[in-house]
Amino acid sequence: MPRDLFERELEQLQNEMLTMAHAVENALTDAVAMLAQRDMEGARALIARDRAINQQRFDLEAQCLVVVATQQPMASDLRIVAAILFNVNELERIGDYAKGIAKINLRIPPEPLLQPLADLPRMAEITRAMLHSALDAFVRRDVALARAIPRQDDAVDALFEKVNQDLLQLIIADSRVTAQANLLMWAAHNLERAADRVTNLCERAIFTVTGEFVEMDADEPGQTD
Repeated sequence: MPRDLFERELEQLQNEMLTMAHAVENALTDAVAMLAQRDMEGARALIARDRAINQQRFDLEAQCLVVVATQQPMASDLRIVAAILFNVNELERIGDYAKGIAKINLRIPPEPLLQPLADLPRMAEITRAMLHSALDAFVRRDVALARAIPRQDDAVDALFEKVNQDLLQLIIADSRVTAQANLLMWAAHNLERAADRVTNLCERAIFTVTGEFVEMDADEPGQTD
């Protein structure tokens, strides 16, 4: 296959990955908004939407394997295809975290939340911004941006700790709220894990450019701001 046609196939794979990422970004913020509003019908619809995200992953994996089998790409091109394979798996898992929050919404009885949600929506927004930037770094082959993004995970971790401490204090004050508090802790945990998986995407963006696996850590000395 001519080089220009091969490059168009790579671009199509990348664009379809970005379409999947957009669906995942929306699922994250929607799941938290529906929890805050106790929107049960919306939560059920979001769970159904996750099937489409899963199918996107399977379709992209199949397309990537066809490209590898038929084109025998060079090392640099193979890294791009391998990164897309890795990325769609991570995106599918982040989508699962959003689905998990929707399921938590359904598990909480139809009653008001213990307190208005403020920190969870902020966690979701930061994670969504990180995810968007990580895919942008991949598309632009921007190693500096990929190295900078994990620092934002500090804010997600801090909010996660705050949510847990606030809910723990509510449990101490009234043990009858334990069931709902535990579920809200799990919702926060899902967001914290989603942000961690964005770091994996950043590592893969760096690998695509350099061919080297770099383990990213927000507290790593010398990490770029």
